[in-house]
Amino acid sequence: MNRKTDLMSILGWVLGFGLMFIGCTLTRSIADGSYTFNPGNMINFFDPTSLFIVFGGTITALMISNPGSALAKIPKHMQVILSPKHFEPTVYITQLVEYAKKARTNGLLALEEDLEQIDEGFLKSSLLMVVDSVDPEKVKQQLEAWMDHLDERHAQERGIYAMGAAFAPAFGMIGTLIGLINLLKDLQDSASIGPNMAVALITTFYGTILANLIFTPIGNKLNARHEEEYLCDVIISEGVQAIQAGENPKFIQERLMNLLPQYKQKLYKDINGEEQR
Repeated sequence: MNRKTDLMSILGWVLGFGLMFIGCTLTRSIADGSYTFNPGNMINFFDPTSLFIVFGGTITALMISNPGSALAKIPKHMQVILSPKHFEPTVYITQLVEYAKKARTNGLLALEEDLEQIDEGFLKSSLLMVVDSVDPEKVKQQLEAWMDHLDERHAQERGIYAMGAAFAPAFGMIGTLIGLINLLKDLQDSASIGPNMAVALITTFYGTILANLIFTPIGNKLNARHEEEYLCDVIISEGVQAIQAGENPKFIQERLMNLLPQYKQKLYKDINGEEQR
C-alpha cells in the first residue's frame, strides 16, 4: 500500500499558525491608521501561568480519560494525517473484477496463486476464506465483524481529539476564572491588575487555539481517512462475497461502482471506457 504526503494538512497548519503570528504582530497606528509589523508583540501572548493551566490541564485530563495504549498511538495518528496510506476504491474494483473473471473461468481455487501477490490484509484474508471454501454465511459474518471492529477502533481513536477539543477551552475558562479571582482579590493593587487580566484572557486564547487549530482538525482528518479506508473495505467485502456466489463479473463491476461517489464513478468509466461499452 503506497503512502503519499498530505500537503494540504501541512500547508493548512503552516498557514494557520503563520496567519495567527501575523495577526498578533501587526500594530495599527492610531494617528494615521497605518499598520506596522512588530514581532516584539509576540511577548504579549506568552504567559507561563496560562501555559501550565491550559496545556497542563488538557494533557492531564486526556491522560486520566484514556488508557496509555490509546495515547501511545498519537505518533501513528500523525503519520496517518501527514503521510497516509493511499486507498483508491477504483483499484480494488478492477482487481475484484479480474478475480471474478478468473474464478468464473477456472474455479475459486485458481485464485490461490494470486494470494501471495496481495499486500492488502483485508483483501487477502477475505479471498483466503473463499479459496478455503468457508461457508458463505460465515464469510459474511467474519467480514462484517472485521469492519465493525475497524469502525469502533477508529471511533475510539478519534475520540481522543474530540475530548481534547472539549477540554482545552474548558481549561481556558478555568484560567480566566483564576485570573479574575486574583484580579478581584488584589484590586487595590494596581500593579497586579495587568498580569492577572493577562492570565484571564490568554488562557482563553490558548484554549481556543488548541481546540480549533489542533484537536478538531486532527479529529476531522482522521475521520476523512477512516471514510476512505472503510469504503474500500465495503467494496472488498461486497466483491468477495459476490465472487464466492459465482456472480457475473460485469454485474459485480456495476454493483461495486454504485458504491462510489458520482465523480469517482465518472473517473472509473473514463479510465475503463472500453470495458463499459
